[in-house]
Formats: sequence, C-alpha cells, structure tokens
Amino acid sequence: MRIVISEFISLDGVVQAPGGPEEDTDGGFAHGGWSHAFFDPEVVGGAFDAALGEADALLFGRRTWQNMAAAWPGRAGDPFADRMNAIRKYVVTGTLDDSDLTWDNTTRIPAADAVAHLRKLRDGESGNLLVMGSPSLARLLLSEGLADELRLIVMPVVLGGGKSIFPDDGTKAAFELVSATTAPTGAQVCVYRAATPGA
Repeated sequence: MRIVISEFISLDGVVQAPGGPEEDTDGGFAHGGWSHAFFDPEVVGGAFDAALGEADALLFGRRTWQNMAAAWPGRAGDPFADRMNAIRKYVVTGTLDDSDLTWDNTTRIPAADAVAHLRKLRDGESGNLLVMGSPSLARLLLSEGLADELRLIVMPVVLGGGKSIFPDDGTKAAFELVSATTAPTGAQVCVYRAATPGA
C-alpha cells in the first residue's frame, strides 16, 4: 500500500490550520484559514478530489481525525462528503479508545505501535493510503521513510512560523517531481514520488 501525503503548504513550509481560525492555534498560531485566498476550484479543488478519488483508505493523526469527524458526517448528500464518510479510515492515537470512534469505518492504531503497524499495512495491502493534514504523523512517516508520494499544494504566502511536516532530525530523503500545475491564484500543485534508492 502506497502512503501518499497531501498537504496545503505555505512557501515557508507551514501546514498548520489552512482551513480555519480555530482549526489549530497551538503555539499562538494566528493565521488559521490562510489557504482560502488562494483556493482555485479547478486546479486546487481538482487535486484534492483526485487524491481522494485514488485513495483506498485515509490515515489521520488524532487532532485531524477529530476535526474531520466533527465536520463530514453532517454533510451527507454531497459526493465528496459521501466518499469521505464511506471510505475506510485509520487514526493514530494514544488517547482515543474504540468507543470514541464515532465516524464510520474508522480503525484505531495505537500511537505506541504506529510505525510497526503502518509498515505492516504498507507491506501487506495494495492501493493508496492517503494522509490529509496530520503534520506530526506526516513528519513521522517522512522520518521513517514510509512516505511514497507527496502531493503539496503550495500557496504563495509566507506565514513566518507554524507546524511543518518535514523532519528536523537530519533525515535525508530524495523525491522526484512527477507533475506541477499552476492555478490562476498562484497556487501550485506539485506531486513528488520517493526516488528509487541509489538513483
């Protein structure tokens, strides 16, 4: 199973709270909702739809899962929402119990065993496992060499600080640019695949 990480990201590598002011204010982050000004339905929206359409399951960290679980079940009837609600989902968490998993088709992955569990899932199944948001989880996947593809929606804005998906532990990983598409808003959808070792 290929692990695909999809992120809205600023020019300075920030992925925190692209959707709204209250989404994630950790560290006093005050720019929540910064992606809206650069959203383009055709290019940016199309990339998001394509990533979900190609996914066989979704993988979330606890905070992102809780935000999504609070938003999507009430939007039934919209094709995108119906897909979000129906698709198989995994959440990596050290605090939620199975009884907390109120969003349909969600399976809990204990945080303490996450890397081993995800390696097993990646080696044992086929298809795409899509990570949306979840910066701490995305950073762990990159650090462990478990990210097969990055779909970065780069917004033309500098935020001056905030959460990133990129490890700061000295990990080096090469990626190959597969495609880049520019929206009229200046946003760029860039798809990178993990480079073959030694290439």
